Amino acid sequence: MKFKSDREDDLAGGNPFLSLDKSTVLQETRTFNETPINSRRCVSRLTNLLYVLNQGEPVSTPEATDAFFSMTKLFQSNDASIRRMLFLAIRELANLAQDVIIVTSSLTKDMTGPNEAFRGPAIRALCAIADSGMLQQIERYMKQAIVAKSPHVASAALVSTLKMYHMNPDIVKRWVNEAQEALSSDNVMIQFHALGLLYQIKKRDQLAVSKLVSKLSRSSLRSPYACCLLIRVAYNLIEQSGEGTSSQFFEFIENCLRHRHEMVIYEAAHAMVNMKGITAKDLAPAVSVSSTLLQFSQANSKICSCQDLEQDSDEPSRLSPPATWTWKT
Repeated sequence: MKFKSDREDDLAGGNPFLSLDKSTVLQETRTFNETPINSRRCVSRLTNLLYVLNQGEPVSTPEATDAFFSMTKLFQSNDASIRRMLFLAIRELANLAQDVIIVTSSLTKDMTGPNEAFRGPAIRALCAIADSGMLQQIERYMKQAIVAKSPHVASAALVSTLKMYHMNPDIVKRWVNEAQEALSSDNVMIQFHALGLLYQIKKRDQLAVSKLVSKLSRSSLRSPYACCLLIRVAYNLIEQSGEGTSSQFFEFIENCLRHRHEMVIYEAAHAMVNMKGITAKDLAPAVSVSSTLLQFSQANSKICSCQDLEQDSDEPSRLSPPATWTWKT
């Protein structure tokens, strides 16, 4: 009996997209112009197009432009599946096709509309086609989205703003009040993205960054991701100032060793282990925590702790494990 290999199984039909041809897929985008719109067929055609684009197939500018303009007809449909795939396809073709700003009004309508499922993806698609000249036109809508009650809308706006910062920093800096308001959100991802945006805006002003870290270190951030980012910012400030353990931010990093989230504990220990000029006495809590993480059942905790301890292995006195340390497998 002959057994098929995994590769033969894939070729035999394991992957339904293997037989796709780029030219055929691009020609099939003409079906988007049909009336009435066949939702199932259009979703299938968009899926094929996205697969071809993500496989690295070279697509010329005229081909991408023709496919893009054919897709714009699908904004006439309110089908949720079509709209989600349409947003993804716009983002993929944004850097390949010409005159993509033609869909600006349609995307703006979706990002300000009542349908919450459309708002977040529409923001990401709009920011993918936006240039520095468009930022001022969509500024009002982005400010509203950053402080939106819907978590996925606010996160989409914050992340998109981060990506657009390099286009026109002066305009994005005017959104600092909205980012500050988003930082007080109870949602862990919104808090993380808001802190990332605030740091991006203020990172060239060391005094402003110091004030931001000083303020947030006295409050309790709900997001462990934001705590990890704050530890990294505090570590950079300590290294830039050269103050070492005498810095006001060293106490904050040390206190994070007692955080309830494992990722925050590791981030604090990692920062202390890599800190320049730290003494064995000041490093002892980080070494103790790293030794404790070695006893956790999660493999990633053990690996990360081993890496930190290995960096400090030139001073064996720092690595003395507690008497109660036992290995667990």
